[in-house]
Amino acid sequence: QIDLKHIVLETDSPYLAPKPYRGKRNESAYIIKVLEKLSELYNLSIEEIAKVTTENSKTVFGI
Repeated sequence: QIDLKHIVLETDSPYLAPKPYRGKRNESAYIIKVLEKLSELYNLSIEEIAKVTTENSKTVFGI
């Protein structure tokens, strides 16, 4: 298992939409599906996953 502190979120927009949107154009708004899956895998709330991955992204981009 990868420690959550090493994960940032992204979409493959406009390609490879997540389930249940396969076959449609991917949109950035579908990032919630990634959050939901990580929440399930890490047994943490969506809010906690969002908080940690947002901070990780800020670190990566020097914000």
